[in-house]
Amino acid sequence: MSTDTAQATSADPTSTESTGPTVAVPVAVEARQAAAAVASASDRGARIVVVAIALAWHAAIGLPAVLAARADLAAPAVVATGWLVVAATGALAGVRLLRGAPLPAWPLAALLLVVDVAVFAAAGERQLFTAANWVWGTLGWFFVLVLWGRRVIGLLALLAAHSLIALAAVLGHGATAPADLARYAMYVYGTLSLPVAVFVGGAVIATLARERAASAAAAHAMAAERDAAERARRDRRERLALVSGTAEQVLAELADGRANPADPDVQRRCVLAAARLRRLIAESDDVPDPLLHELRAAADLAERSGLPIDLVTIGTPPPLPVEVRRRLVDPPTAALAGARDWARLTVVAGPAEVVVSLVTPDRDGPPGTGPSPACGGDGDDLVELRYENDGEITWTQTRWHR
Repeated sequence: MSTDTAQATSADPTSTESTGPTVAVPVAVEARQAAAAVASASDRGARIVVVAIALAWHAAIGLPAVLAARADLAAPAVVATGWLVVAATGALAGVRLLRGAPLPAWPLAALLLVVDVAVFAAAGERQLFTAANWVWGTLGWFFVLVLWGRRVIGLLALLAAHSLIALAAVLGHGATAPADLARYAMYVYGTLSLPVAVFVGGAVIATLARERAASAAAAHAMAAERDAAERARRDRRERLALVSGTAEQVLAELADGRANPADPDVQRRCVLAAARLRRLIAESDDVPDPLLHELRAAADLAERSGLPIDLVTIGTPPPLPVEVRRRLVDPPTAALAGARDWARLTVVAGPAEVVVSLVTPDRDGPPGTGPSPACGGDGDDLVELRYENDGEITWTQTRWHR
């Protein structure tokens, strides 16, 4: 690497500065993501509870009662078959519910209502109000399973249909005494109120969790953005002070007569200081292609200094952090400050690679090849620098790849 270019690159006070804040996820998006995650976790807990209650109640209370009273049932085979159908339906609904898979809710609800009618008819008058008529206390939980995540009006409609079926069975079996009707009312209230409470409570808890998580995530995201903006402002002020100091040093030497404006080295220092200031301004501009914007700023400054320069771009650079862009731009900018006669700046970009090449007439005399160090980077982001001259042209290349 030539002495002038090496000094220019190493002397750049902005080349090792920390980057500004990375582009933050919008507050609204981050809040929605956090709220959805919390609501999903809360809802999953409620689903587990509902599945456990329904299947445990069906197996631990309904089945023993059916087996114990099978001799007293009007049609024990129908009652037992209904129990098996509901158990299979509950298992299917529980598995799909825990996996978050969609359910054919209304076909399953219709099947449960058919079983409801069959079991009430098959239980008989003697077992109408006993645990052997398991649809009293169990079916409401299975309605909750198949309609979970839907509007509560659907559950209320199914429970109303279930109550009407039970009332028809009571009247059909001739249980019309005041005590029987009072028992019916107690059964309806006692066996249906808890499923409704769990269904509504699960939905309310998930909604509250979502809202609180969204508020907390929005507050944290806004605080993070404020901190990032403050760090960026402080970092930019520090870098501006360093860059301004370099320009002030050149201007002070010119003012004191310690530097000769006709000296090519002094001219190069002035151009380089101006390029750094211009790049610092362009670095924070809100443009579609920040890298090309910064390179065009350097090329424009070189043209203003009387240097014919061709800028060729192929492809569109991907979004790059400020530090990566700086490491791509700094070496060509430093080399461009010392260029004479002409220059050709080429940018070849792809999704995983960006190459910036500068070709200028050689000023160093003997041919040589510079090293190709990896200029740091976070994770898989690397910027490589390559410098070559053959006595006629000088080639400076920076290359970023994932």
